[in-house]
Amino acid sequence: MEHITTHYINGTFAPSHGQRVRDIVSPVTGELIGDGLLADVEDTRAAIAAAREAFAQWSATSVRERQGYLQRLADAIDAHRDELGGAMSAEYGAISAFTSGVVDASRDWYLQAKDVIGRTVFSERVNTAQVRRVPVGVAALITPWNGSAWFMAVKSAAALAAGCTVVMKPSENSILQSHAFARAVHDAGLPPGVINIVYGLGGDVGKELTTNPDVDKISFTGSTPVGKAIARSAVNTMKRVTLELGGKAPTVVLDDADFDDAVQYALTVWLFNSGQACVSGARLLVPESRVEEVKRLILDKIGSFKVGPPHDPGSMVGPMATQAHFDRVQSYIRLGLEEGATLLTGGEGRPEGLDAGTFARPTVFVDVTPDMRIAQEEIFGPVLSVLTYRDDEEAVRIANGTDYGLQAYVLGEPEHAHRVALRITAGRVAVNVMPADSEAPFGGLKQSGIGREFGHYGIDEYLEHTSVFSN
Repeated sequence: MEHITTHYINGTFAPSHGQRVRDIVSPVTGELIGDGLLADVEDTRAAIAAAREAFAQWSATSVRERQGYLQRLADAIDAHRDELGGAMSAEYGAISAFTSGVVDASRDWYLQAKDVIGRTVFSERVNTAQVRRVPVGVAALITPWNGSAWFMAVKSAAALAAGCTVVMKPSENSILQSHAFARAVHDAGLPPGVINIVYGLGGDVGKELTTNPDVDKISFTGSTPVGKAIARSAVNTMKRVTLELGGKAPTVVLDDADFDDAVQYALTVWLFNSGQACVSGARLLVPESRVEEVKRLILDKIGSFKVGPPHDPGSMVGPMATQAHFDRVQSYIRLGLEEGATLLTGGEGRPEGLDAGTFARPTVFVDVTPDMRIAQEEIFGPVLSVLTYRDDEEAVRIANGTDYGLQAYVLGEPEHAHRVALRITAGRVAVNVMPADSEAPFGGLKQSGIGREFGHYGIDEYLEHTSVFSN
């Protein structure tokens, strides 16, 4: 059992001033597997001060120097891959196929940032002005638990490449994952204070990060309500804000799609990371005339998405991250029944043969109408709403008919699907493919967020323009 009593501040594992203990419970067995001390305001201020002091030197480094450090971070992630993957499986039950992909992507974010800044123009002449792109300052990076290394890497790679120093506040539900990440960062050997990591709650650590005048930038991934609260707090000191928030992604199956392939695709994007993903295809839109066919295909295919523990190579769906999150998913299943939706498969409780842990049954509702809460609200679990439409106009209207606009999927004859995709309000729309291009911008429209990540778009979020005029 691991006891984590330090945070990563100013290049060292500093003993926690905060003494509040956070238990770490296995979602697979329900047993206590560790604990950690949560940071308080004093720890947070120490991390901010370290980042502020390091900023002058780090922001003055050359592109070549920063590229060297980004390579070292990528190498350190590779060296710690087993530890990082194991922490994900232990802490929130991520299946092995997912954890290996997350670790690879975490390494690759640093390699991508290294490449992108080599192609970035940091200074140019515009008429009588020398226009410079300069780092915004100290960046606070607030990350979720569902693959902590991925989020910490994508944000820190962009910030460091731009010349910013960082303070990371990972979710209090990802202490094991984040501490493993901190060990990798330490081995990379960056100058003290460039990366700082404190584990804590939003009410004290998060509040300090969003109000402290020595923090210049906030990048947050999480729920829309929390994102709104961060934006309200940040504006008092005019912090720059990037918010990657919730989603309720539609998967639109057009009448000219191959329905066998389309349903397989739809189930895959729905149950990605056990449904605990902002890009989960949680709404399946199908032609009204083909719904009976879709229902049969779902029932035929759902059994191949085996629910089980992460160490089982056959597992496709793991547990919910915590008991509280399991209870939330169960409440939405009850709500769907109360709203009048029809249960096609799944339902309340654990799958057969899984008597411990927080495993939920993949649950599919049909006869769902667009106004139902299960079709409007982000559940963040394995609950799928099947909705029907009569024509393309109605399909687009339903797809766009939520507060969210993060990601969408469209399946059908390529030209037809592309025309429909252009009408969907989302930061990313995948047409007959999985959205795999990591240099294309990622982020939401409407209440799914502000700003963009990935590629040069992500680095741009940590840069400001200044102009010097001369003859």
